[in-house]
Amino acid sequence: KNAIKALGPVNIAAIEEYAEVKARYDNMNRQMDDLIRAKNDLHAVINKLDAEMRSNFSKTFEEINRNFQEVFSELFGGGSAELSLTDPSDVLASGIEIKAAPPGKIIKSLTLLSGGEQAFVAIALFFAIIKVNPTPFCILDEIEAALDEVNVVCFADYVKRFSHMTQFVIITHRRGTIESADRIYGVTMPERGISR
Repeated sequence: KNAIKALGPVNIAAIEEYAEVKARYDNMNRQMDDLIRAKNDLHAVINKLDAEMRSNFSKTFEEINRNFQEVFSELFGGGSAELSLTDPSDVLASGIEIKAAPPGKIIKSLTLLSGGEQAFVAIALFFAIIKVNPTPFCILDEIEAALDEVNVVCFADYVKRFSHMTQFVIITHRRGTIESADRIYGVTMPERGISR
């Protein structure tokens, strides 16, 4: 009698409460298993995408680098140019260094190039990217503004070479670019408003 008394009051609804709690526990356990499976699946997808991105980036980077060397040499009439990764072990987080030396110059930093040369290097890189991944439509705003007249003509001729696969809309005031255009739309700004 003392042992039974020590048990304290008996909960008659304990069996139903246990069944209810166990059902909730089993349901949460199933949800937890689903979440763990989903997490593992996501990690697998992320790892697969990461590997594909690394592979695609490396391949595309090499193509752009080859094209950059060719385009640079064509635009500058010689010289050397190269793209390199600051951290080749982690291509997705790496920075990109641009090395360019026009013919007859040894350049250790792009900042030592003139404004026109820097613009021409950027134009060479732009065309190197276009060669790898052509776009149907492209708007260029005063891209050749810093170039001298000879290089403006060279730029305009180079744009013509790509005009069969990309439609260029160029906003410019440079004569060489305007003369090589297929169509010209002019905008002037008189003192009162804009006229066309």
